Amino acid sequence: MEDEKRLQTIKSLIDKEVEAIQSIPIEKSILEAIDKIHYYVHKLKGKVVTSGIGKAGHIAHNIAMTLSSTGTRSVFLHPTEAQHGDLGILGENDILLVISNSGKTREVIELINLAQNIYMDMQVICITGDDESDLSEISDVTIWTGGGTEIDRFELVPTTSTTLMTIIGDIIVVQLMDKIDFTKEHYNLLHHSGYIGQQTK
Repeated sequence: MEDEKRLQTIKSLIDKEVEAIQSIPIEKSILEAIDKIHYYVHKLKGKVVTSGIGKAGHIAHNIAMTLSSTGTRSVFLHPTEAQHGDLGILGENDILLVISNSGKTREVIELINLAQNIYMDMQVICITGDDESDLSEISDVTIWTGGGTEIDRFELVPTTSTTLMTIIGDIIVVQLMDKIDFTKEHYNLLHHSGYIGQQTK
């Protein structure tokens, strides 16, 4: 009986995350973000610079790597390291993609200010759980996750929020693949080894 109760609890947790995923707002802002990335990277030859701190930083890093492996040049910039010289990675026509669930992450907001001190017109896209946050105010495009509730008993541990951020990142990647007509042959050139690489041959 105890095991059955625990399994039911697990199912309810999964149901809560699924409900949050299905509640992600399907808004034109995500199309605007995709079009901006396409323009700055594939037309102006810049790159996507993703950033975030903590759990959001890991997701930002994953998005950068996945974009790069699917034909859209991208790098991850740690917002703290940026203040110690790594801002040098920024180039003309780059576009910032920053992630913060609260939209209040000081290091991320500081990164935007520092980047725009170098390139005044640098565009900023944010993925956030608060579309009225300080971060949203200074971003050119805000992609709102819908702000789903975390599934731990304190409603504090990054769980649902990180799932939503990851899914939005996946949507951006896949839509860009379609927009640039990225083929299996292209993928093979960038992903030569390993199991996935073998599947592209």
